[in-house]
Amino acid sequence: MVEQGARSARGSVWFQGEKAQRSGRGGQPSGLDRKRITDASVRLLDAEGLAKFSMRRLAAELNVTAMSLYWYVDTKDDLLELALDAAFGELPLPDPDAGGEDWREQLRALAAEYRALLVRHPWLSPLAGRHLNIGPNSLAFSRVVQRVVRRAGLPAHGVMGAISAVFQFVYGYGTTESHFSARIADTGLSADEYYQQAMARVAETPQTAGAIEESRDLVAARGGDTVAEMLDRDFAFALDLLIAGIEAMVNRG
Repeated sequence: MVEQGARSARGSVWFQGEKAQRSGRGGQPSGLDRKRITDASVRLLDAEGLAKFSMRRLAAELNVTAMSLYWYVDTKDDLLELALDAAFGELPLPDPDAGGEDWREQLRALAAEYRALLVRHPWLSPLAGRHLNIGPNSLAFSRVVQRVVRRAGLPAHGVMGAISAVFQFVYGYGTTESHFSARIADTGLSADEYYQQAMARVAETPQTAGAIEESRDLVAARGGDTVAEMLDRDFAFALDLLIAGIEAMVNRG
């Protein structure tokens, strides 16, 4: 998806080619390169979040002037695109052509890793919706996903819809989970402490107590002794439903 506003697809850092590297120009600051700047951007985004990220803050982190960064990127958006693709580079990718590998298990693994990435880097989800995601790591992930889902046996016109069903779900689940984790972190409580206190408060409040009582049996049947276990169980079951849906569409076809 193209970012809204003045920035167009033509302005993507990945369309700038060698010009963006500026490696052939003299006078660039010593000790800096594209990778070092990108790595520092990821660390800063993890530590302080997207709202506080700026060229000046990054320059201070690298102990250089803000103008020094412009030898390697043209805008802050360029840096964010680079950081986004660097994060996608953390995803382990299965071999979709490996003999004897089940596409279902490979798809589960890809979905689980993407969920973990979204939780690990809360700034990633808003950027994924604002940029083209055509960096080498993002494209590698997309190509493997396509090749895995193709093996399910869907007709060609259904492959992209199946991918959307699975990975839009993962995107939403991981984004919500990352927001929940950030809220818990702000309280200084553990996830389990926060959940227990919140549920106790909700159960005591007249406006919400009825809803909690009505779903008590579902919560008990869900299982899991910790928040992490409950989240994992919900995710796994929802993903199984989606995979079963893909199988049903294959059989229908």
